[in-house]
Amino acid sequence: MKFKIDENLPQAAAELLQSGGFETQTVRDEGLGGKPDEVIAAAVRAEDRVLVTLDRGFGDIRAYPPDTFSGIIVLRPRQRDRSSALTLLRRLIPLLSKEPLAGALWIVEPDRIRFHNS
Repeated sequence: MKFKIDENLPQAAAELLQSGGFETQTVRDEGLGGKPDEVIAAAVRAEDRVLVTLDRGFGDIRAYPPDTFSGIIVLRPRQRDRSSALTLLRRLIPLLSKEPLAGALWIVEPDRIRFHNS
């Protein structure tokens, strides 16, 4: 599984997924930092990657229909700090091999994960 880590997450998010055996690229490393969401979405689709982001806008299924992506993961920590985001991501890693992600939107909160499949 291949992931694209949005610029609103720390580099450690990519490293955490890599340590779990996943291929990652970051928005920053590709020179897409500061680009509009539509540009990020197009890159994710073209590269057949799962987007991992804190951007709630990607949770809008009308603007970003999950079935047009390899998957979208929106992390929603209570506090928008490095530690909280990485804690949610660590919790999520074991599920990546158990739950279907292609064509799905996952909203990951501290006390639950909501799955939206098209």
